[in-house]
Amino acid sequence: MSTKVVVHGALGRMGSEVVKALCADSELEVVGAVDSRAQADSLPLPDQSGSIPLSPDLGYILDHAAPDAVVDFSVADAALSAARDVLQRKINLVSGTTGLSQENLDEIDRLAGSSSVGVVIAPNFALGAVVMVHLAKIAAGFFDYAEIVEMHHEQKLDAPSGTALSTAKAITAARGKPFLHPEVHKESLAGTRGGTSGGVAVHSVRMPGLLAHQEIVFGAAGQTLTIRHDTISRECFMPGVLLAVKKVAEYKGLVYGLDRVLGLEAS
Repeated sequence: MSTKVVVHGALGRMGSEVVKALCADSELEVVGAVDSRAQADSLPLPDQSGSIPLSPDLGYILDHAAPDAVVDFSVADAALSAARDVLQRKINLVSGTTGLSQENLDEIDRLAGSSSVGVVIAPNFALGAVVMVHLAKIAAGFFDYAEIVEMHHEQKLDAPSGTALSTAKAITAARGKPFLHPEVHKESLAGTRGGTSGGVAVHSVRMPGLLAHQEIVFGAAGQTLTIRHDTISRECFMPGVLLAVKKVAEYKGLVYGLDRVLGLEAS
């Protein structure tokens, strides 16, 4: 029996990829689409198997499509509102929306727990990106200095990326104390050294020609170690999204990060 899924943010770049990926997976069935820009009442499926209901009203789609799970790729405000609607109806949720505050995550966790459903929220669903952070956490204990450079397309709404922030926090936690952050005596251009989290300087690049890229540079006397991941197309996120959709019903409450879904959270 297939898992029925509604996609929130279905007309966006990521949402469209999710719909396409769901259509190609025999264990999953896309049964509804929601997007604030919806102009029609149905969305033709990319595999030409038919169409699904489409609406800007999430509640309407949830009540009529009766999904087992919702996949959300939207913006922070819309994602939080959607989470409230979804979890109050005791439906599992998978979200890749970034920009949610810790307060937002705590609320989502409480709602999921009280409804006895699962939520998976991940700043990055690319399997390679998750492995990148895993390797960086291993390296963190051997270096005193670390900086992150993240590069995205010019239409990305937030900076730094959720992946960069979570990486900085993860490697600082793995190290057990803040990294050393050299202060310059003169900063001729304000902000040149980037923002800092746990002593890790984070630098953001935004321009056409990029999709999603990140490198973590560790430094020690006489050497550096660079761990880098490049996203070439959005389809790389889909295996992680589909895995989360298939496993989310196993959880009760919030699971943050695809690393936990993959069993990498212990290190």
